[in-house]
Amino acid sequence: MISIGNTIPDITCEAYLPDGRIEPISLTHYRGKWLVLFFWPLDFTFVCPTEIRAYSDLSHDFDLSGAVLLGASVDSAHAHRAWVRHGLGAVKFPMLGDVSRSLVQGFGIHADSGVAVRATFIVNPEGRVMSIAANDLNVGRSARETLRLLHALQSGELTACEWQPGQSFVATA
Repeated sequence: MISIGNTIPDITCEAYLPDGRIEPISLTHYRGKWLVLFFWPLDFTFVCPTEIRAYSDLSHDFDLSGAVLLGASVDSAHAHRAWVRHGLGAVKFPMLGDVSRSLVQGFGIHADSGVAVRATFIVNPEGRVMSIAANDLNVGRSARETLRLLHALQSGELTACEWQPGQSFVATA
């Protein structure tokens, strides 16, 4: 798995975009911006839509925070489009298709079954990984916690457990 401080790999994948188009997206295109990249195992499953909807509901908050939100699974961009149109509903961020498994392998987050574990990466504008969270396949994660972590990392300050934007930072001696 990529470690904290590592630079993310230069990978290009097809993506299903919120406007319905499918086009290639390169991770290096987002240099100069904060990036939140989260992975789910497969489309048309049970826990994944709860996470995707939660991230989509907060997409405006990520945008206001100056971060680009991207999601990915080992399904194709065409499968993402079919899922959006036939069950998932509208999604407000690009959904990367990783049928080649280049993203999953590049980030080191493949499960034994060949899909991605539920992993979330927060990347700074220089392309360095600042936060990694990974869960087993059956346990969803919190989009709100990802947003809180983004804000804490963007502050550049010492932030206490459960710190929220607007609260004081930890005093240093």
